[in-house]
Amino acid sequence: MNITRLLTASTALVATATIATAESHAEMADEMTIVSWGGAYQESQLKAYVEPYLANNPGVTVTWDESSAEAVAKLRAQNEAGNVTWDLVDATAADAMRLCDEGLAMEIDADEDLAPAPDGTPASEDFGEEMLVSDCFIPQIAYSYTFGYRNDVAEWNGEQPDEICDVFDLETFPGQRSLEKRPHNNLEWALICDGVPYEEVYDVLETEEGQDRAFAKLDTIKDETIWWSSGADTPQLLADGEVVFGSTYNGRLFSLIVEQDQPVNMMWDTQSYDLDGWIIPEGLDEASLARVKDFLYFATDTQRLADQAKYISYGPARKSSAPLVGQHEELGIDMAPHMPTNPENATNAFVQNYEWWADYRDDLDSKFQAWLAQ
Repeated sequence: MNITRLLTASTALVATATIATAESHAEMADEMTIVSWGGAYQESQLKAYVEPYLANNPGVTVTWDESSAEAVAKLRAQNEAGNVTWDLVDATAADAMRLCDEGLAMEIDADEDLAPAPDGTPASEDFGEEMLVSDCFIPQIAYSYTFGYRNDVAEWNGEQPDEICDVFDLETFPGQRSLEKRPHNNLEWALICDGVPYEEVYDVLETEEGQDRAFAKLDTIKDETIWWSSGADTPQLLADGEVVFGSTYNGRLFSLIVEQDQPVNMMWDTQSYDLDGWIIPEGLDEASLARVKDFLYFATDTQRLADQAKYISYGPARKSSAPLVGQHEELGIDMAPHMPTNPENATNAFVQNYEWWADYRDDLDSKFQAWLAQ
């Protein structure tokens, strides 16, 4: 377990308080283990959700575990061993669907477990069907996978990339790339750059021929690619000049470009939208579940989701949060133009099919790793 931060309030106690529904009382555990992704995103959760919650709940402790990238495999193993050690897990929409389908995540009732909007709009309406994509998924943010590129590459002779398929153009834009070491996004981008229209990508990718076609396109840059596993990898590789192009989360690139002032630009073309949120592991004891629900009711309310955007350029999942997105907490810049959902950034966005990936992820993970080993 990779534990990076332990936050402890002044005194330890077990609280008795109203749980999220405000309909019953239960003893609540005085500690939680929260699983997330590390880096700037986890820091934004810490600042927007966890620190304010701990300030309101003296004696509660939160331990962070940065294992979200391995959440499905690790929850499967914990469940099989009969020893679930996590209380709350940050997961992508597709991973949440898989965990829900396998009975490893709890189903939730949005209107019972989550706060209404300030005007009384029920949570289910405030989030909307496009965010509540699974019975077990509690949305936090909309984000995107996109590319950053160095803007000072001498070998490019003044040319600057402006579309996703420039990633595959080694003649005009020579240099090392970095891509995530798993199939999603890579296979879609490969097919798009091999001429497949957006609306046909998953129909093509569902076939053996379509998968082979995607891998063949990736073959054209495979020898010039560093494969990353952590969201921190691409920003560091770009900052060090080890790659000229790199895919990662848009929030990581925001931090690199705006906060660190590195010679890197964001390429929004064909950014791949995704959703991220919480799941509650099945099998929590009553006290742990009561604490988790109390935290979630607080952490996913309208103001808290808007507050997260003070620290990272991800769009809040609630409709009522969007008008409250303001300035960066430290830099004082307007955050709205840096959101993936900003109309100027979203003119050519690609929306992932979360349900499709929930069905095909295990098979394509195996195929992708086999292709990498060739």
